[in-house]
Order: sequence, then C-alpha cells, then structure tokens
Amino acid sequence: MALDSSPINLTHHFLIAMPGLQDQTFARSVVYMCEHSARGALGLVINKPSDINVKGLFDTVELPLRRQDLIETPVFQGGPVQTERGFVLHESMMPGLESVYASTMSIPGGLEMTTSKDVLEALSTGAGPLKIFVSLGYSAWGEGQLESELLDNSWLTVEADVAVIFDTPVEQRYDKALMLLGLESWMLSPFAGHA
Repeated sequence: MALDSSPINLTHHFLIAMPGLQDQTFARSVVYMCEHSARGALGLVINKPSDINVKGLFDTVELPLRRQDLIETPVFQGGPVQTERGFVLHESMMPGLESVYASTMSIPGGLEMTTSKDVLEALSTGAGPLKIFVSLGYSAWGEGQLESELLDNSWLTVEADVAVIFDTPVEQRYDKALMLLGLESWMLSPFAGHA
C-alpha cells in the first residue's frame, strides 16, 4: 500500500500545542492557521493575551473607539514575527465578494485577516466587522518547517471552529480546541512516541 504523499493544507485549522512543546511562545498555545502552502505557513496564536486591550491600541494609533463592545477586548500576542504590527481576524463582511478593506487575506471558512488601518478606522466610527480578534505579531513557518514539527509530535491539528476564537473565554480556548478532537488535556502525554 502506497503512502499518501500529497501535501497537507492546514488553512482554517487549529494547531494545538502538545505538552512537550516548551517554547515560551507556543507552550499550551492554539494557533489559528490563516495560510498553509508548500511555501510555508502563517497563523495567529489565539489564546495568549497581551497586556493591552483594544481601547489601548486605539489610543496608541490615535483613533477614537466608538464600539463599546470592544473596549475591554484583549489584544493578543499572535506570534513572534513583526510584533509591532497589527493583525485583525474577522468574519467576512460580504462572503464570496472581494473584501472592503485594502490589505486583506480571505481564508476559507468565512474569515478574513486584515493588516491595513482601514479596518481600525471603520471600527473607530462604530462600524466594521461585528466579531474581531486583534493580535500584534504573527506566527510563521518556512517551507517544510511546520510539516517537520508535526512529524515531531509538537502539534495536534483539527479543523477550526470560529466559536473558539470569537465566543470562548481566553482561558478555555486550549481545552475547547482539544475537545474538537474528543480529547482533554489530562489525556496528553508530554513524551512523544514513535512506532
């Protein structure tokens, strides 16, 4: 029987850190994968809040925030790359059509990731996407790097559920992502095994 050698595509999946992954950035992390191709991968850590909230971010970029629902929303540490740059993950404003924002990546599953200031300007007027996730920085893997980490049992993968990103309290996101696989954290061993 031949092994399937077709490339995997983890776009719109969660990477869930295994207990043996001790890297400070990624220990007990859940990463939402925005893009995965033969060239590499890009994602946002969804369960590591920073010490600022959306109101603080808007103050920093000198924009008012007229969305009361977002004032206390945390800004997350999306990963170790470009930590001074903002990334807004949000539901598609018009599914199936081109984004209304300038620098936006459409992600299968009805989400978009926007890096241009126009999404913040829309939010500052009280408009913009209803549900948002804001991070500073992102996570990236070069060609073959993520596949290698998967072979080393560093990550579990599961198709993403947007409710974990937008509707689940931060402290529950790791366990909720595991539950998508029918697992609980006590079931995981920090030691990898290979047959």
